[in-house]
Amino acid sequence: LETLLAAGSTPTALLTGSSRSASRRRTLEALATGELPIVVGTHALIEPAVEFARLRVAVVDEQHRFGVGQRRRLDAKGEPGLAPHVLHMTATPIPRTLSLTAYGDLDTTTLRELPAGRRPIKTWHVGEEKRAGAYGFIRERLREGRQAYVVCPLVSSSEKAQAKAATAEAERLAAGELRDFDVEVLHGQMPPAAKSAAMGRFASGEADVLVATSVIEVGIDVPNATVMLIEDADRYGLSQLHQLRGRIGRGEHESHCILFAEAGSERAAERLRAIAASRDGFELAEVDLRLRGEGEVLGTRQSGLPRFNVAR
Repeated sequence: LETLLAAGSTPTALLTGSSRSASRRRTLEALATGELPIVVGTHALIEPAVEFARLRVAVVDEQHRFGVGQRRRLDAKGEPGLAPHVLHMTATPIPRTLSLTAYGDLDTTTLRELPAGRRPIKTWHVGEEKRAGAYGFIRERLREGRQAYVVCPLVSSSEKAQAKAATAEAERLAAGELRDFDVEVLHGQMPPAAKSAAMGRFASGEADVLVATSVIEVGIDVPNATVMLIEDADRYGLSQLHQLRGRIGRGEHESHCILFAEAGSERAAERLRAIAASRDGFELAEVDLRLRGEGEVLGTRQSGLPRFNVAR
């Protein structure tokens, strides 16, 4: 935003949970007096201590990651008796959001074309018999100078869940199928400095492969990364799979997403068929709505069938 607004010299500030106390105090004072016209932040913006002199417009990015109560608290930051105009942004509307558009609470603007310079992502759902071929494909792309993600559902191995773990898988790949390449690991339990260093090495091209959990679901932009392999893909929801896949296909090179999943429930199989067949987040959201239900329009549940007072 600072780059976009540079010509107008519009003051902006950043507010997060880790903002230093002195900077945080200055930002809160400037918001309360109206001196600061634009603030960008995390969930920290909806904390009780944050007061706006006259909040008129709020933009919620990645709307599917916010709860109903959290969005209500943002609405309450408006001037007394007035709610701010709100723009909700998401590539994968959750079932409740689709329901609200149907009942007229939300107007919609749909951007269906890819951003300039982007190429469509090819997606495959495969079984274990294709694993050797998948690693061979990844090695070919890495030798061409591209980079790859390997996404695992867990941070470390668990006796209860026989799913791939990021730390163990990174060690295995570095000693095995991808031993000729630089493998980095990233997960949410790492200290902030270690996370920043790992992401920095991958973004700069020092690391060829990033083995990560779903912590990379949003906010990661590495145009040179063109392959994503997702382990135990049946453990993820449709919107999460679509968001993860969106980390590739961000540059000029053709991109490929490989989903590994054993045959599970029919609902999981339908999710995987849908994500492999469609690149349209809205179409996938419609499938999600049919599979999970729309939740409550007046309540806080964001999925599931609505409750009836009389009928089943």
